[in-house]
Amino acid sequence: MRKTTIFTTPLLNSVLHHLARVWLRLLGWRIVGTPPDVPRYVLIGAPHTSNWDFFYMLLVCFSLRLPVYWMGKDSLFPWPVGGLMRWLGGIPVDRAKPGGLVQDTIDAFAREERLIVVIPPEGTRSRVRQWKTGFYRIASGAGVPIALGYLDFRKKEAGLATLFTPSGDLDADMVKIRSFYSGVVGRNPELFSAD
Repeated sequence: MRKTTIFTTPLLNSVLHHLARVWLRLLGWRIVGTPPDVPRYVLIGAPHTSNWDFFYMLLVCFSLRLPVYWMGKDSLFPWPVGGLMRWLGGIPVDRAKPGGLVQDTIDAFAREERLIVVIPPEGTRSRVRQWKTGFYRIASGAGVPIALGYLDFRKKEAGLATLFTPSGDLDADMVKIRSFYSGVVGRNPELFSAD
């Protein structure tokens, strides 16, 4: 993971903080909740049904001054924009080798005193029957909580809910996590299922 990102560039971060607050207000969006008062956690970003989710995620993170890293498919990181995407906090995911990324991220949590990693549990903008469990395995393996973040396009609301601590019972915990998202509406609602 890159140490210096757009979120850790002092002057630029301050300017973008104020611009993001203005843009969200002009777009009619509001932020509900406050960032968790813990230095390390996995932040779920759901629903993920549109490329616009990335734009709004950046606005919310700048507005809240959250120095996040986010995971995206490796095809988002081609030359020459790959460096820019990493500077924006991006971590390329090679879908052909998913297991290594989980352990690499667990190791990063062990090294870093402060680390927030945003992961879309669907793993794609397309409709999926089952969420990927990498975010859960990372949080469990690193011993960090999961923050439930959402973008509700119907309400024009971005939120950060309470922290969820993995119990170790993946199936039971996934039911609880997914139930939180049952009323949340993505930009393309037909592509999201919390059931």
